[in-house]
Amino acid sequence: MKEYLKDPIFTVISAVADENKLETYIIGGFVRDLILKRPSPDIDIVTIGSGIELAKKVARKLRPVPPVTVFKNFGTAMLKYGKLELEFVGARRESYQHDSRKPIVEDGTLEDDQNRRDFTINAMAICLNKDRFGELIDPFGGLADIQLRIIRTPLDPVITFSDDPLRMMRAIRFSTQLNFMIDETTLLAITQNKERIKIVSKERIVAEMNKIIMAKKPSVGFKLLEKTGLLEIIFPELFRLKGQEVIKGIGHKDNFYHTLEVLDRLAPNSTNLWLRWSALLHDIAKPVTKRFSDKQGWTFHGHNTIGARMIPGIFKKMKLPLNEKMKFVEKMVLLHMRPIVLSEEEVTDSAVRRLLFEAGDDVDELMTLCEADITSKNQDKVIRYMNNFKLVREKLKDLEERDHIRNFQPPVSGEIIMDVFGLKPSREVGTIKDAIKDAILDGKIHNDYSEAYKFMLEKGEELGLKPVNNPGKA
Repeated sequence: MKEYLKDPIFTVISAVADENKLETYIIGGFVRDLILKRPSPDIDIVTIGSGIELAKKVARKLRPVPPVTVFKNFGTAMLKYGKLELEFVGARRESYQHDSRKPIVEDGTLEDDQNRRDFTINAMAICLNKDRFGELIDPFGGLADIQLRIIRTPLDPVITFSDDPLRMMRAIRFSTQLNFMIDETTLLAITQNKERIKIVSKERIVAEMNKIIMAKKPSVGFKLLEKTGLLEIIFPELFRLKGQEVIKGIGHKDNFYHTLEVLDRLAPNSTNLWLRWSALLHDIAKPVTKRFSDKQGWTFHGHNTIGARMIPGIFKKMKLPLNEKMKFVEKMVLLHMRPIVLSEEEVTDSAVRRLLFEAGDDVDELMTLCEADITSKNQDKVIRYMNNFKLVREKLKDLEERDHIRNFQPPVSGEIIMDVFGLKPSREVGTIKDAIKDAILDGKIHNDYSEAYKFMLEKGEELGLKPVNNPGKA
């Protein structure tokens, strides 16, 4: 493994370790990623002794000397060297209590430290001491598992997952990210231990779920979550999308698998985590809006509106951010049907202006989501929709350049309306302001102060209002 360790930092650590007679190793994900030729800026260093003291001594050898961040409670220390982030820890053994995933930690050997690792591919170590520099220590066959593209645990998977149930999410996440299969015994153990996931914090679960969502093919992870029974526990709203119902020979598509197809189609076109969450949640209200009628068959009327209303509750329960990121997802879920309706009908300037007004700066993201949502098996229908989407995008660009609709506010404000007609805040003010906005969006007037002022006077006259102040100032 010597050829992998060309960065000068490894030579420095090696020299310091030998000076202090400390067995020292690189261990875990960095070793795995070296073999897979994946970039990995995070390096875990384990030593038979004090990781904190080793970190401090290594830092003193570097120029410039980097600060060392010490976490005494965990017995670890971190430092940054260029683009690399190194964490130093003493080798340890762990034991667990049934009601917690936080281990009781004791000093241990390298063997103890490798035994506590989650998967064989993460349990490999490379020695940094001069006389064994580059030697791979692989007691569980992690290298062979990388070659076979298999995820399995070093020890009994039932005990591994019961001790720390988050490892079940990590197994599925690594399978998704690396395109590895989960060993059958390991997968069965996840199913057997699924209820243990309830002792894991929502934040930890969502952190793993976000990594699954950001994978090249996120559906792999969500199908595994469903297969093992974890999905129903950690994300019941998504689980309820699963299944097809048939009445009088008429069925509807399985909205769970449709959702995953949309997410996969979106993935190559967007690295925006929250747009991917929007894809995952765009049809979340279909189970509660599903209806059957003899005339129409299956309908899901209002699933976009009700779905948008569900977003804050889902975000709060899953400990997702309740800020502008949540608002973005709400908007995407609410509006995701709008471009599709446009693609089914004649693409009018008025409809595109309204879409641009409501979506604002997020209109391009919305269009990307909606294009991913076209999953029909009817290729003629898909071609027609995509051609219309192309026309919608062209009109969006043209109308934005011409009318400056994105994020616009009517050029005549409520204050001007009240001043001109001598009004206090009232329904009439809102009516006139909305009428001006609608006139601009419908193309009756331009997004221009003079035209809007004139339209305001005409609308006021319709409502029986007379100007009392500067009617000619337009």
